[in-house]
Amino acid sequence: MSKIALEKNEENYISSVLEKLAAYYPHPKTGLVYDNPYQLFVATVLSAQTTDEQVNRITEKLFAAVPSAFELSRIKPSELEPFLKSCGLYRHKSKHLVNAAKMIVEQHNGRVPDSFDDLLKLPGVGRKTASVIISSAFGKPALAVDTHVFRVSRRLGLADGATVNLVESQLKKVIPMDIWSNAHHQLIAHGRSICHARKPLCSACFLKNICLYAEERGNVDDLGKTKR
Repeated sequence: MSKIALEKNEENYISSVLEKLAAYYPHPKTGLVYDNPYQLFVATVLSAQTTDEQVNRITEKLFAAVPSAFELSRIKPSELEPFLKSCGLYRHKSKHLVNAAKMIVEQHNGRVPDSFDDLLKLPGVGRKTASVIISSAFGKPALAVDTHVFRVSRRLGLADGATVNLVESQLKKVIPMDIWSNAHHQLIAHGRSICHARKPLCSACFLKNICLYAEERGNVDDLGKTKR
């Protein structure tokens, strides 16, 4: 349990937060559009520093032209770049995706591996990307920590780590494994819709009466008007 939650003694507090998140976001899922593990792998790599909406616009054309890891492994990064130009860091991502596709073909017979450790060996894949793929494509327990999960979980007192990896470790201790994936998506949804980085909509938040972030700052009706 995180230090902040411990200060409130709050297995009950954590359970209440998780229950309220689940009730408010009952059908959480990734905003990325995909039909198979290969497509999710590509989309998740592209999603770094790029919105899901923009990734979906890119992949709609990309998947029609490059439908599998086999085709992706046979092209040059420069041939992939035109598809990705509206994506952040598109040159780096082009190289990562082509090189990763070659590894997938050579080492995994063209199938995206369902092992977390094997995914981490692929170019362009970090813990967050591997966790998203393991969870969403293969239904295995994983809890990816992106900027929204990091911010919201710390504000709510579910974690207090200073790094993404530490927050991931803390969240896995306080959130039951069978809801890791749902909690991940619920925290993201909350970060996008209400608990914004600079202007959180605290006065309109369904968690405002129990939220540690709001409690520390007093008048929640004023919180949405200031930069945080």
